[in-house]
Amino acid sequence: MLRPMSRKPEGTLRRGWTTGACATAALRAALMVLWGEGRPDRVRITLPRGERPVFAVADLREGPGWAEAGVIKDAGDDPDVTHGALIRVRAEPSAGGVVFAAGEGVGTVTKPGLPVPVGEPAINPVPRQMMRGTVEEMAARLGQVPDVRVTISVPEGAALAARTWNPRLGIVGGLSILGTTGIVRPFSCAAWIASIHRGVDVARADGLTHVAGCTGATSERVVQGLLGLPDHAMLDMGDFAGGMLKYIAAHPVERVTLGGGLGKLTKFAQGASDLHSGRSQVDFADLAARFGRAEVAAANTTAEVLGMVGAAYPEWVAEAARAQMAARLGAGIAAEVVVIDRAGTILARA
Repeated sequence: MLRPMSRKPEGTLRRGWTTGACATAALRAALMVLWGEGRPDRVRITLPRGERPVFAVADLREGPGWAEAGVIKDAGDDPDVTHGALIRVRAEPSAGGVVFAAGEGVGTVTKPGLPVPVGEPAINPVPRQMMRGTVEEMAARLGQVPDVRVTISVPEGAALAARTWNPRLGIVGGLSILGTTGIVRPFSCAAWIASIHRGVDVARADGLTHVAGCTGATSERVVQGLLGLPDHAMLDMGDFAGGMLKYIAAHPVERVTLGGGLGKLTKFAQGASDLHSGRSQVDFADLAARFGRAEVAAANTTAEVLGMVGAAYPEWVAEAARAQMAARLGAGIAAEVVVIDRAGTILARA
């Protein structure tokens, strides 16, 4: 649930906790109240890899047959849209086993291809496992029946979800409760790449044969309009061209389009997989040699190169980037590239 990619701050970064970890902590606090173990101001949980962090309880409520607790999510120094959100969990008896429900601000899955079936609340498998384990452990220790309805809510979650990829993935009504380790590692690429994977999964499950990955909002708008693709065919690739193509190679569709600006696609054409400015750079000396123009080596931007070389430059980028795609995707997947300028004009297409 990343906010738009921002520059990584200097120094040691503070890690944080996933929504799934926060929900598990809130559930533990709610069960303590429901099953008469007290009204805690702090709780300790066990994460999948054995770590045992402590969470402050921000809110406790109870009524006849139910108890509710809230934990404020701390994402550390990661640019996460849910940082500071209240993750609230209500626990009450169920008809049998642990049953999960989506409360206010938590989404429901409406498209196949995600790790949770259609119609289920968007609570991912590992958070479900953590919460089931908490119910079973506490029930055994306190002599209770482990039949609990777990309702998770996130006030303002619907508004926050509009800033994530959930609507495109077919998760409606709010946020997802996520996490595989319980830990948010600041400025990790893992969450972004996982979202690309889920986008591919949803597109394939819906029978789409053509998807597109773009480097930004302008290129996405142009490519979608050019090709007439539905929203869920548009993958939020960002800078991770290599990660997207690697996943599609293993989970193929018939046709893939790559759209982006001249600078980022130049880097891809020259062999870069990660197109972020902090992790790859345009090789101007290579361009100078390629076009036989020594002055290109001293250029500061690809716009300068375009002014020196003209249309031959974006045409080469489109063809070379398409060749890179074809090599990464392998046989049987059609590759296409659309090169776009900042104003949204198509400079070249291959």
